[in-house]
Amino acid sequence: MADSAQLLLGADLDGTPVAQAMRLSNRHGLIAGATGTGKTVTLQRLAEAFSDAGVAVFAADIKGDLCGLGAPGQPTGKIAERIAGMPWLGYRAKACPVTLWDVHGESGHPLRTTLSEMGPLLIGSLLELTDSQQAALYAAFKVADREGLLLLDLKDLKALLNHLKDNPQLLGDDAALMTTGSSQALLRRLATLEQQGAEALFGEPALQLEDLLQPDADGRGRIHLLDASRLVHESPKVYATFLLWLLAELFEQLPERGDADRPLLALFFDEAHLLFADTPKALQDRLEQVVRLIRSKGVGVYFVTQSPSDLPDGILAQLGLRLQHGLRAFTAKEQRSLKAVADGFRPNPAFDTLTVLTELGIGEALVGTLQDKGTPAMVQRVLIAPPQSRIGPLTAAERSALLASSPLRGRYDKPIDRESAYEILSARRLQPPTEEAKAAAGDSLVDKATEFLGTAAGQAIKSAVRQAAGQLGRQLVRGLMGSLLGGNKRR
Repeated sequence: MADSAQLLLGADLDGTPVAQAMRLSNRHGLIAGATGTGKTVTLQRLAEAFSDAGVAVFAADIKGDLCGLGAPGQPTGKIAERIAGMPWLGYRAKACPVTLWDVHGESGHPLRTTLSEMGPLLIGSLLELTDSQQAALYAAFKVADREGLLLLDLKDLKALLNHLKDNPQLLGDDAALMTTGSSQALLRRLATLEQQGAEALFGEPALQLEDLLQPDADGRGRIHLLDASRLVHESPKVYATFLLWLLAELFEQLPERGDADRPLLALFFDEAHLLFADTPKALQDRLEQVVRLIRSKGVGVYFVTQSPSDLPDGILAQLGLRLQHGLRAFTAKEQRSLKAVADGFRPNPAFDTLTVLTELGIGEALVGTLQDKGTPAMVQRVLIAPPQSRIGPLTAAERSALLASSPLRGRYDKPIDRESAYEILSARRLQPPTEEAKAAAGDSLVDKATEFLGTAAGQAIKSAVRQAAGQLGRQLVRGLMGSLLGGNKRR
């Protein structure tokens, strides 16, 4: 295993190595640049360096070529020339210990979580619910928790919503939140989610975080790659929601580590702008809070995107390591954005940052590291060191070989469908109704009749629903990431 003291990035134009102390690598980072400027190779280089230092890595493989980490490199042409110009690199072509994951279970181990673990706020964001629909979903989760109904997959949640539609008395004080309109809207959105293939994400066996943190036999950190090439294009909201859930689970489950010589885990969030697109304000605020606090648990988060402007200012302010590949500006707006990017670095009197930003070639980057005391160092123009693994995708045969030799082989590959809300509620429907249930059903008919009132009484009911939804929404925000996302743990 390599010396973990430094995260070696490349060399400046004089050939001097550029690095950052590994112990500062939990201060997060950014890899940015226009398409084709070398972001993926830079990500690959960093993932290798973390792995060699014994740090686990989780990254999304958006284009399908990051999986080359699992095969030794074959440097030719300009890559070979750059290696020759960095003799201190000690280049040795080698493969990294890689584990492949795929939500659909086609090109990697199936990657799943449960609805109970994800919680109502993230699921509401995934379904793009209104405030009143979100409050109705939260009320349904409260009933599930109280009744001991596990929500593992989408059929469980659909069964619960249909059950509450027929038995509104189970909602108690929250009955006003589950209107016919809200219930039908939730079921429609769940159906849409199924059509997008999102049902594959929910179920068991669910991902165990400790499996991400187990080192390889030789002490290197394992690199876990999620094949997101299909997911990002077909279900970008599912992709973003899963990453948010993963970050939340790590924050909730990992203990405090204090100052350590290296991180425990490095997360690379490619297409990072998707994490913040149409994200509810409450969730975005908490996300910023988690990014700020999770570094004390030994997790470094690295956002990969085209421009720093894709990220909220509250996130940008927390990113210690910045690797900015080339950008181009053809409009006045783009020129203003370019200047903002340049101004984000500590100036270097040796060159004009703004000018260099438009001159960078492929594999070059403006790099802002952290000094030993955690303060920003002057920006440097850096030739990124080539990875020692393959630049390019694995073949189908190589993927199959990796899966066959995976230490997690057989652990996640076969789905489990244990008794949960769907099975329990299906069994209840087969039982004859009790006298109490008959009485409650009669009360329900009276309640439903109010939906047809166009009088002041009808307006009063609507007002009560809005007031209850608002109160429940405020409770939800307060509870967010206290148990992080309001989800229930596995039972």
